[in-house]
Amino acid sequence: MQYPRRFSALPEYAFPRLRALLDPITGGGPALHMSIGEPKHPFPPFAMEVLASHAEGFNKYPPNEGAPELRHAIARWLERRYGLKNVDAENGILPLNGTREGLFNACLALCPEQKNGAKPLVLLPNPFYQCYMVAARAAGAEAVFVNAGAENGFLPDFHALPKETLDRTAVVYMCSPSNPQGAVASTEYWRTLLALAEKHDFMIFADECYSDIYRDEVPVGVLEVARQVGADPERVLAFHSLSKRSNLPGFRSGFVATGPKNIRELRQLRSYAGAPVPLPIQIASAAVWGDEAHVVQNRALYRAKFELADRILGHLPGYASPQAGFFLWINTGNGVQTALDIWQKSGIRVLPGAYLSHETAAGNPGCAYIRVAMVAEINEIKRGLLALKAVLEKPRDRV
Repeated sequence: MQYPRRFSALPEYAFPRLRALLDPITGGGPALHMSIGEPKHPFPPFAMEVLASHAEGFNKYPPNEGAPELRHAIARWLERRYGLKNVDAENGILPLNGTREGLFNACLALCPEQKNGAKPLVLLPNPFYQCYMVAARAAGAEAVFVNAGAENGFLPDFHALPKETLDRTAVVYMCSPSNPQGAVASTEYWRTLLALAEKHDFMIFADECYSDIYRDEVPVGVLEVARQVGADPERVLAFHSLSKRSNLPGFRSGFVATGPKNIRELRQLRSYAGAPVPLPIQIASAAVWGDEAHVVQNRALYRAKFELADRILGHLPGYASPQAGFFLWINTGNGVQTALDIWQKSGIRVLPGAYLSHETAAGNPGCAYIRVAMVAEINEIKRGLLALKAVLEKPRDRV
């Protein structure tokens, strides 16, 4: 019997590609991984205290819809963070086993089988989080990659797409602050996208996992703009996480906020295919969403690193200081060659931007770039930035 192999033609994930590129070559110094965005700052210590005090919850199946304590803590956070009123903790929030669960399953649960008599389209920013592409394929949709280059402020211009494309669009994935560029969608950007979604009848999946890591200006969120313009709550899904905000990637704790119909569909899918967060982690997560002091401290640590990067790399023509997030997105002319050079000369690992992007008719918008994760301790970051500076100041070595 022949079984369908829906995922057999997927491009290789970014990090196996990086290992294949660098592992055959001896690094030129002590290894420092600035390629993966795994937070390294301290997490709030009280989280472990709460976790331990509720450890008996591990002998229970966690509630599919999420613990009430967690849903209400998330609702209060949304009200504080975005100025929202009366967020519906009962029917408008679903805690997630990491936002990847929600970003993937939302497409399975909510993307229609057809749109206007044709195979539906899912629009992705390019570069993109690879989960988006696989979710589109799993849902039986066609992924359309919309380049997000410097000419558009590193944000995808969905408005410029042909009417025929927009009429077939069922879902738009949008990441703000963006990974890897650190660009932030403005209120006007969200207004325009919401109007486009209303006109062409598609949903917006807003990945806002980096919303609390910013330099100066607080990033606006899709939910606050949706409330301002009176958008249908079912048209917008906002995804958030404790991984970056609170340095708790191992908790696998996030949430989605949207309208009650969407929540019912997501809960239904999870009943069969999902894995709710263990109950003690949910209770600890509720405490973490309720605290802002550790978030302010976390943001200050990142701000110091980016100020360091500005001093060390700011004179280079391909450097741009990001608005938010914890990555540098640097135009070096050839990202793959730069990653090879810096590894060979210093033992620093960075990620070629081409590994995060898809080839389109307009080219691969990541080819010239490298992504540098600013998650290590600041003295290690300084070593990595100085090594990168030494490579980038000698462009003839990268020919």
